Amino acid sequence: MDDSGRLLSFPQAPDAVELRHLRAFVAVAEELNFGRAATRLYVSQPALSRQIRALERLVGCELLRRSTHRVELTLAGDALLDRARPILRDVDDAVAATQSVGGELANRVARLWQPMVDLSAGEADLQEMRAAYESLHAEFAPPPDLQVAPVNAGGVHALALTTEAGRPTTILYLHGGGYVLGSAFGYRPLPGALAAAARTGVLVPEYRLAPEHPFPAPLDDALRAYEWMLERGTAPRNVTLAGDSSGGGLVMSLLVALKQRDLPLPGGAVLFCPWVDLTCSLVTREPDDPQVALLAEIGGRCADAYLAGQSPDDPVVSPLRADLTGLPPLLVQAATGDYQRQDAHALADHARSHGVDARLELYPVDTHVFQFFWSFLPEAADALERAGRFASAIAAAPAAVARS
Repeated sequence: MDDSGRLLSFPQAPDAVELRHLRAFVAVAEELNFGRAATRLYVSQPALSRQIRALERLVGCELLRRSTHRVELTLAGDALLDRARPILRDVDDAVAATQSVGGELANRVARLWQPMVDLSAGEADLQEMRAAYESLHAEFAPPPDLQVAPVNAGGVHALALTTEAGRPTTILYLHGGGYVLGSAFGYRPLPGALAAAARTGVLVPEYRLAPEHPFPAPLDDALRAYEWMLERGTAPRNVTLAGDSSGGGLVMSLLVALKQRDLPLPGGAVLFCPWVDLTCSLVTREPDDPQVALLAEIGGRCADAYLAGQSPDDPVVSPLRADLTGLPPLLVQAATGDYQRQDAHALADHARSHGVDARLELYPVDTHVFQFFWSFLPEAADALERAGRFASAIAAAPAAVARS
Protein backbone atom coordinates (compact mmCIF):
# COMPACT_ATOMS: atom_id res chain seq x y z
CA MET A 1 0.00 0.00 0.00
CA ASP A 2 1.45 3.42 -0.92
CA ASP A 3 1.14 6.72 0.98
CA SER A 4 -2.18 7.52 -0.71
CA GLY A 5 -3.73 4.29 0.52
CA ARG A 6 -3.79 2.60 -2.89
CA LEU A 7 -2.95 -1.09 -3.06
CA LEU A 8 0.19 -1.84 -5.00
CA SER A 9 0.42 -5.16 -6.82
CA PHE A 10 3.43 -7.30 -7.61
CA PRO A 11 2.73 -8.43 -11.19
CA GLN A 12 5.31 -11.19 -11.06
CA ALA A 13 4.13 -12.55 -7.68
CA PRO A 14 1.87 -15.59 -8.09
CA ASP A 15 0.87 -15.55 -4.42
CA ALA A 16 0.43 -12.99 -1.67
CA VAL A 17 3.32 -12.01 0.60
CA GLU A 18 2.95 -13.98 3.81
CA LEU A 19 3.57 -12.59 7.29
CA ARG A 20 6.15 -15.28 7.96
CA HIS A 21 8.14 -13.98 4.98
CA LEU A 22 8.13 -10.48 6.44
CA ARG A 23 9.01 -11.73 9.93
CA ALA A 24 11.92 -13.71 8.53
CA PHE A 25 13.19 -10.71 6.56
CA VAL A 26 12.90 -8.28 9.52
CA ALA A 27 14.69 -10.69 11.85
CA VAL A 28 17.62 -11.13 9.44
CA ALA A 29 17.71 -7.41 8.61
CA GLU A 30 17.87 -6.47 12.29
CA GLU A 31 20.40 -9.15 13.28
CA LEU A 32 22.39 -9.11 10.00
CA ASN A 33 23.06 -12.73 10.85
CA PHE A 34 21.08 -15.78 9.71
CA GLY A 35 22.08 -17.87 12.73
CA ARG A 36 20.88 -15.37 15.32
CA ALA A 37 17.73 -14.63 13.31
CA ALA A 38 16.93 -18.35 13.06
CA THR A 39 17.33 -18.74 16.83
CA ARG A 40 15.10 -15.70 17.42
CA LEU A 41 12.32 -17.17 15.28
CA TYR A 42 12.78 -20.78 16.42
CA VAL A 43 13.33 -22.03 12.86
CA SER A 44 16.26 -23.67 11.11
CA GLN A 45 18.66 -21.60 9.03
CA PRO A 46 17.74 -23.45 5.79
CA ALA A 47 14.04 -22.73 6.44
CA LEU A 48 14.85 -19.09 7.10
CA SER A 49 16.84 -18.84 3.88
CA ARG A 50 13.96 -20.35 1.90
CA GLN A 51 11.55 -17.77 3.32
CA ILE A 52 13.87 -14.90 2.40
CA ARG A 53 14.31 -16.23 -1.14
CA ALA A 54 10.56 -16.68 -1.48
CA LEU A 55 10.00 -13.05 -0.43
CA GLU A 56 12.61 -11.82 -2.92
CA ARG A 57 10.91 -13.75 -5.71
CA LEU A 58 7.56 -12.28 -4.75
CA VAL A 59 8.72 -8.65 -4.72
CA GLY A 60 10.98 -9.16 -7.70
CA CYS A 61 14.22 -7.75 -6.30
CA GLU A 62 17.16 -8.58 -4.03
CA LEU A 63 16.66 -7.51 -0.42
CA LEU A 64 19.80 -8.91 1.22
CA ARG A 65 23.36 -9.41 -0.01
CA ARG A 66 24.93 -12.48 1.48
CA SER A 67 28.60 -13.39 1.65
CA THR A 68 30.52 -15.96 3.64
CA HIS A 69 31.03 -13.66 6.61
CA ARG A 70 28.39 -10.95 6.42
CA VAL A 71 24.86 -9.98 5.47
CA GLU A 72 23.98 -6.55 4.12
CA LEU A 73 20.73 -4.78 3.29
CA THR A 74 20.22 -3.57 -0.25
CA LEU A 75 18.54 -0.24 -0.88
CA ALA A 76 15.32 -2.14 -1.62
CA GLY A 77 15.71 -4.11 1.59
CA ASP A 78 16.27 -0.94 3.60
CA ALA A 79 13.08 0.58 2.14
CA LEU A 80 11.09 -2.56 2.94
CA LEU A 81 12.43 -2.79 6.50
CA ASP A 82 11.14 0.68 7.39
CA ARG A 83 7.66 -0.27 6.17
CA ALA A 84 7.55 -3.90 7.35
CA ARG A 85 8.21 -3.08 11.01
CA PRO A 86 4.99 -1.07 11.57
CA ILE A 87 2.98 -3.66 9.63
CA LEU A 88 4.15 -6.46 11.91
CA ARG A 89 3.72 -4.30 14.98
CA ASP A 90 0.12 -3.48 13.99
CA VAL A 91 -0.62 -7.15 13.37
CA ASP A 92 0.83 -8.12 16.75
CA ASP A 93 -1.17 -5.39 18.47
CA ALA A 94 -4.35 -6.53 16.73
CA VAL A 95 -3.79 -10.16 17.79
CA ALA A 96 -2.98 -9.11 21.37
CA ALA A 97 -6.13 -6.97 21.54
CA THR A 98 -8.22 -9.83 20.17
CA GLN A 99 -6.79 -12.27 22.69
CA SER A 100 -7.39 -9.78 25.50
CA VAL A 101 -11.03 -9.32 24.52
CA GLY A 102 -11.45 -13.07 24.10
CA GLY A 103 -10.00 -13.66 27.56
CA GLU A 104 -12.20 -10.96 29.04
CA LEU A 105 -15.32 -12.52 27.52
CA ALA A 106 -14.32 -15.99 28.70
CA ASN A 107 -13.78 -14.64 32.22
CA ARG A 108 -17.17 -12.93 32.11
CA VAL A 109 -18.86 -16.20 31.13
CA ALA A 110 -17.02 -18.03 33.93
CA ARG A 111 -18.06 -15.40 36.49
CA LEU A 112 -21.71 -15.74 35.48
CA TRP A 113 -21.61 -19.53 35.89
CA GLN A 114 -19.56 -19.47 39.13
CA PRO A 115 -22.46 -19.15 41.63
CA MET A 116 -24.05 -22.28 40.15
CA VAL A 117 -20.73 -24.15 40.33
CA ASP A 118 -20.17 -23.06 43.95
CA LEU A 119 -23.64 -24.15 45.03
CA SER A 120 -23.26 -27.47 43.21
CA ALA A 121 -20.00 -28.16 45.04
CA GLY A 122 -21.58 -27.41 48.44
CA GLU A 123 -24.63 -28.55 50.34
CA ALA A 124 -27.18 -26.28 48.66
CA ASP A 125 -30.72 -27.60 48.54
CA LEU A 126 -32.87 -27.74 45.41
CA GLN A 127 -34.67 -24.47 46.10
CA GLU A 128 -31.36 -22.62 46.44
CA MET A 129 -30.21 -24.11 43.13
CA ARG A 130 -33.45 -23.09 41.45
CA ALA A 131 -33.13 -19.54 42.77
CA ALA A 132 -29.50 -19.32 41.61
CA TYR A 133 -30.46 -20.56 38.14
CA GLU A 134 -33.16 -17.90 37.89
CA SER A 135 -30.59 -15.30 39.01
CA LEU A 136 -28.22 -16.44 36.26
CA HIS A 137 -30.85 -15.81 33.59
CA ALA A 138 -31.81 -12.50 35.20
CA GLU A 139 -28.31 -11.23 34.32
CA PHE A 140 -29.44 -11.04 30.68
CA ALA A 141 -31.97 -8.64 29.24
CA PRO A 142 -34.49 -9.96 26.70
CA PRO A 143 -34.06 -8.57 23.18
CA PRO A 144 -35.56 -5.16 22.49
CA ASP A 145 -39.27 -5.06 21.68
CA LEU A 146 -39.87 -8.58 23.00
CA GLN A 147 -43.57 -9.07 23.63
CA VAL A 148 -44.50 -11.67 26.25
CA ALA A 149 -48.01 -13.06 26.69
CA PRO A 150 -49.19 -15.86 29.02
CA VAL A 151 -51.16 -18.61 27.32
CA ASN A 152 -52.83 -21.86 28.27
CA ALA A 153 -51.29 -24.36 25.85
CA GLY A 154 -53.50 -27.41 26.10
CA GLY A 155 -53.64 -27.15 29.88
CA VAL A 156 -49.95 -26.25 30.23
CA HIS A 157 -49.06 -22.76 31.39
CA ALA A 158 -46.75 -21.19 28.79
CA LEU A 159 -45.38 -17.91 27.51
CA ALA A 160 -45.73 -16.75 23.91
CA LEU A 161 -42.78 -14.63 22.80
CA THR A 162 -42.37 -12.48 19.72
CA THR A 163 -40.50 -9.35 18.65
CA GLU A 164 -42.89 -8.62 15.78
CA ALA A 165 -46.61 -8.36 16.38
CA GLY A 166 -48.73 -10.54 14.16
CA ARG A 167 -46.08 -13.19 13.53
CA PRO A 168 -47.33 -16.79 13.84
CA THR A 169 -45.95 -18.99 16.61
CA THR A 170 -43.88 -21.65 14.90
CA ILE A 171 -41.17 -22.55 17.47
CA LEU A 172 -41.76 -24.68 20.56
CA TYR A 173 -38.88 -24.05 22.98
CA LEU A 174 -38.16 -26.50 25.83
CA HIS A 175 -35.81 -24.99 28.39
CA GLY A 176 -32.89 -26.71 30.04
CA GLY A 177 -31.94 -27.08 33.68
CA GLY A 178 -31.39 -30.80 34.12
CA TYR A 179 -35.15 -31.45 34.31
CA VAL A 180 -35.09 -29.96 37.84
CA LEU A 181 -34.32 -26.25 37.27
CA GLY A 182 -35.51 -23.43 35.04
CA SER A 183 -38.72 -21.65 34.14
CA ALA A 184 -40.40 -20.16 31.11
CA PHE A 185 -40.20 -16.68 32.64
CA GLY A 186 -36.55 -16.92 33.57
CA TYR A 187 -35.63 -18.22 30.14
CA ARG A 188 -37.19 -15.33 28.20
CA PRO A 189 -33.85 -13.89 26.92
CA LEU A 190 -32.69 -17.00 25.01
CA PRO A 191 -35.91 -18.08 23.22
CA GLY A 192 -36.66 -14.37 22.83
CA ALA A 193 -33.41 -13.96 20.93
CA LEU A 194 -34.33 -16.99 18.83
CA ALA A 195 -37.71 -15.40 18.08
CA ALA A 196 -35.94 -12.25 16.89
CA ALA A 197 -33.46 -14.21 14.77
CA ALA A 198 -36.18 -16.36 13.17
CA ARG A 199 -38.69 -13.49 12.93
CA THR A 200 -41.41 -15.74 14.27
CA GLY A 201 -43.22 -16.48 17.52
CA VAL A 202 -41.90 -18.87 20.17
CA LEU A 203 -43.94 -20.85 22.69
CA VAL A 204 -42.13 -21.68 25.96
CA PRO A 205 -44.15 -24.13 28.07
CA GLU A 206 -43.78 -24.19 31.86
CA TYR A 207 -43.41 -27.95 31.91
CA ARG A 208 -43.40 -29.68 35.28
CA LEU A 209 -40.05 -30.35 36.93
CA ALA A 210 -38.55 -33.30 38.79
CA PRO A 211 -38.27 -34.54 41.44
CA GLU A 212 -41.83 -33.42 42.21
CA HIS A 213 -42.92 -34.45 38.72
CA PRO A 214 -40.57 -37.05 37.20
CA PHE A 215 -40.79 -38.73 33.81
CA PRO A 216 -43.10 -38.76 31.90
CA ALA A 217 -44.61 -35.50 33.26
CA PRO A 218 -42.26 -33.10 31.37
CA LEU A 219 -42.73 -35.07 28.16
CA ASP A 220 -46.52 -35.12 28.59
CA ASP A 221 -46.53 -31.33 29.01
CA ALA A 222 -44.33 -30.83 25.95
CA LEU A 223 -46.61 -33.09 23.91
CA ARG A 224 -49.73 -31.17 24.97
CA ALA A 225 -48.10 -27.84 24.08
CA TYR A 226 -47.09 -29.18 20.66
CA GLU A 227 -50.57 -30.51 19.94
CA TRP A 228 -52.03 -27.16 21.04
CA MET A 229 -49.89 -25.40 18.42
CA LEU A 230 -51.23 -27.72 15.74
CA GLU A 231 -54.81 -27.28 16.93
CA ARG A 232 -54.34 -23.53 16.59
CA GLY A 233 -53.71 -24.00 12.88
CA THR A 234 -49.91 -24.23 12.62
CA ALA A 235 -48.97 -26.93 10.11
CA PRO A 236 -46.58 -29.53 11.57
CA ARG A 237 -44.12 -28.99 8.70
CA ASN A 238 -43.76 -25.32 9.79
CA VAL A 239 -42.98 -26.08 13.43
CA THR A 240 -39.45 -26.12 14.82
CA LEU A 241 -38.76 -27.78 18.16
CA ALA A 242 -35.88 -26.17 20.05
CA GLY A 243 -34.19 -26.69 23.39
CA ASP A 244 -30.93 -26.40 25.29
CA SER A 245 -29.10 -29.01 27.36
CA SER A 246 -31.78 -31.21 28.99
CA GLY A 247 -34.33 -29.24 26.97
CA GLY A 248 -32.56 -30.59 23.89
CA GLY A 249 -32.92 -34.07 25.34
CA LEU A 250 -36.62 -33.41 25.91
CA VAL A 251 -36.94 -32.28 22.28
CA MET A 252 -35.51 -35.63 21.17
CA SER A 253 -37.85 -37.48 23.56
CA LEU A 254 -40.78 -35.61 22.05
CA LEU A 255 -39.68 -36.50 18.52
CA VAL A 256 -39.29 -40.19 19.41
CA ALA A 257 -42.67 -40.23 21.19
CA LEU A 258 -44.39 -38.60 18.20
CA LYS A 259 -42.83 -41.17 15.89
CA GLN A 260 -43.83 -44.09 18.12
CA ARG A 261 -47.41 -42.84 18.34
CA ASP A 262 -47.61 -42.15 14.62
CA LEU A 263 -48.39 -38.47 15.23
CA PRO A 264 -47.40 -35.63 12.85
CA LEU A 265 -43.73 -34.72 13.08
CA PRO A 266 -42.50 -31.12 13.05
CA GLY A 267 -40.44 -29.64 10.24
CA GLY A 268 -37.17 -29.71 12.18
CA ALA A 269 -35.41 -29.28 15.51
CA VAL A 270 -32.69 -27.02 16.91
CA LEU A 271 -30.59 -28.42 19.75
CA PHE A 272 -28.32 -26.12 21.78
CA CYS A 273 -25.60 -28.22 23.49
CA PRO A 274 -28.04 -31.11 23.99
CA TRP A 275 -27.82 -33.49 26.96
CA VAL A 276 -29.04 -36.81 25.63
CA ASP A 277 -26.95 -39.32 27.59
CA LEU A 278 -28.65 -39.61 31.00
CA THR A 279 -26.06 -42.15 32.13
CA CYS A 280 -23.42 -39.38 31.83
CA SER A 281 -21.00 -41.99 30.48
CA LEU A 282 -19.89 -39.68 27.68
CA VAL A 283 -18.94 -36.99 30.20
CA THR A 284 -16.93 -39.34 32.39
CA ARG A 285 -14.74 -40.29 29.43
CA GLU A 286 -13.34 -36.74 29.45
CA PRO A 287 -9.81 -36.16 30.77
CA ASP A 288 -9.49 -36.29 34.56
CA ASP A 289 -10.71 -32.93 35.82
CA PRO A 290 -12.27 -32.28 39.26
CA GLN A 291 -14.84 -29.83 37.87
CA VAL A 292 -15.86 -32.20 35.06
CA ALA A 293 -16.20 -35.00 37.63
CA LEU A 294 -18.39 -32.74 39.77
CA LEU A 295 -20.59 -31.80 36.82
CA ALA A 296 -20.95 -35.45 35.86
CA GLU A 297 -22.00 -36.23 39.43
CA ILE A 298 -24.58 -33.43 39.36
CA GLY A 299 -25.86 -34.69 36.02
CA GLY A 300 -26.26 -38.14 37.52
CA ARG A 301 -28.31 -36.76 40.40
CA CYS A 302 -30.54 -34.81 38.00
CA ALA A 303 -31.02 -37.89 35.83
CA ASP A 304 -31.99 -39.99 38.85
CA ALA A 305 -34.52 -37.37 39.95
CA TYR A 306 -36.03 -37.23 36.45
CA LEU A 307 -36.09 -40.95 35.74
CA ALA A 308 -37.35 -41.96 39.20
CA GLY A 309 -36.84 -45.63 38.41
CA GLN A 310 -37.49 -45.42 34.67
CA SER A 311 -34.82 -47.34 32.76
CA PRO A 312 -32.26 -45.07 31.04
CA ASP A 313 -32.32 -47.63 28.23
CA ASP A 314 -35.86 -46.62 27.28
CA PRO A 315 -35.47 -45.11 23.79
CA VAL A 316 -37.92 -42.32 24.68
CA VAL A 317 -35.55 -40.98 27.33
CA SER A 318 -32.38 -42.15 25.58
CA PRO A 319 -32.45 -41.06 21.92
CA LEU A 320 -29.00 -42.60 21.41
CA ARG A 321 -30.75 -45.98 21.74
CA ALA A 322 -33.80 -45.04 19.65
CA ASP A 323 -34.60 -45.72 16.01
CA LEU A 324 -34.54 -42.19 14.60
CA THR A 325 -35.47 -43.18 11.05
CA GLY A 326 -37.86 -40.67 9.50
CA LEU A 327 -37.16 -37.79 11.87
CA PRO A 328 -36.98 -34.27 10.38
CA PRO A 329 -33.72 -32.32 9.92
CA LEU A 330 -31.75 -31.53 13.08
CA LEU A 331 -29.46 -28.56 13.71
CA VAL A 332 -27.14 -29.48 16.57
CA GLN A 333 -24.85 -26.82 18.03
CA ALA A 334 -22.05 -27.50 20.50
CA ALA A 335 -19.04 -25.75 22.02
CA THR A 336 -15.62 -27.31 21.49
CA GLY A 337 -14.75 -26.80 25.16
CA ASP A 338 -18.07 -28.00 26.59
CA TYR A 339 -17.76 -30.95 28.99
CA GLN A 340 -20.89 -32.42 27.35
CA ARG A 341 -19.84 -31.89 23.74
CA GLN A 342 -19.63 -35.65 23.12
CA ASP A 343 -23.42 -35.84 23.52
CA ALA A 344 -23.80 -33.58 20.48
CA HIS A 345 -21.32 -35.61 18.43
CA ALA A 346 -22.96 -38.91 19.41
CA LEU A 347 -26.45 -37.63 18.64
CA ALA A 348 -25.48 -36.27 15.22
CA ASP A 349 -23.69 -39.52 14.32
CA HIS A 350 -26.59 -41.67 15.55
CA ALA A 351 -29.14 -39.61 13.64
CA ARG A 352 -27.12 -39.75 10.43
CA SER A 353 -26.79 -43.53 10.78
CA HIS A 354 -30.60 -43.63 10.55
CA GLY A 355 -30.75 -41.41 7.49
CA VAL A 356 -31.63 -38.19 9.32
CA ASP A 357 -30.33 -34.89 7.96
CA ALA A 358 -28.34 -33.90 11.07
CA ARG A 359 -26.08 -30.86 10.87
CA LEU A 360 -23.49 -30.44 13.64
CA GLU A 361 -22.08 -26.93 14.19
CA LEU A 362 -19.10 -26.50 16.51
CA TYR A 363 -18.10 -23.18 18.07
CA PRO A 364 -14.75 -22.39 19.75
CA VAL A 365 -16.17 -21.69 23.22
CA ASP A 366 -15.36 -23.30 26.57
CA THR A 367 -18.77 -23.42 28.23
CA HIS A 368 -22.00 -25.39 28.23
CA VAL A 369 -25.01 -23.73 26.54
CA PHE A 370 -22.89 -20.82 25.33
CA GLN A 371 -25.99 -19.52 23.51
CA PHE A 372 -27.09 -18.01 26.86
CA PHE A 373 -24.48 -15.30 26.27
CA TRP A 374 -25.69 -14.10 22.87
CA SER A 375 -25.81 -10.45 24.02
CA PHE A 376 -22.01 -10.15 24.33
CA LEU A 377 -20.37 -13.35 23.00
CA PRO A 378 -19.84 -13.22 19.20
CA GLU A 379 -19.93 -17.00 18.79
CA ALA A 380 -23.27 -17.17 20.60
CA ALA A 381 -24.73 -14.37 18.48
CA ASP A 382 -23.59 -16.21 15.35
CA ALA A 383 -25.11 -19.47 16.61
CA LEU A 384 -28.47 -17.77 17.29
CA GLU A 385 -28.43 -16.21 13.82
CA ARG A 386 -27.84 -19.59 12.20
CA ALA A 387 -30.52 -21.23 14.31
CA GLY A 388 -32.90 -18.41 13.38
CA ARG A 389 -32.29 -18.94 9.67
CA PHE A 390 -32.90 -22.68 10.09
CA ALA A 391 -36.22 -22.12 11.91
CA SER A 392 -37.25 -19.34 9.54
CA ALA A 393 -36.82 -21.63 6.54
CA ILE A 394 -39.00 -24.27 8.21
CA ALA A 395 -41.68 -21.72 9.07
CA ALA A 396 -41.79 -20.66 5.41
CA ALA A 397 -41.93 -24.19 3.99
CA PRO A 398 -44.77 -24.49 1.45
CA ALA A 399 -47.54 -27.01 1.70
CA ALA A 400 -46.77 -30.45 0.31
CA VAL A 401 -48.17 -31.09 -3.13
CA ALA A 402 -50.90 -33.73 -2.99
CA ARG A 403 -50.34 -36.74 -5.20
CA SER A 404 -53.13 -37.74 -7.54
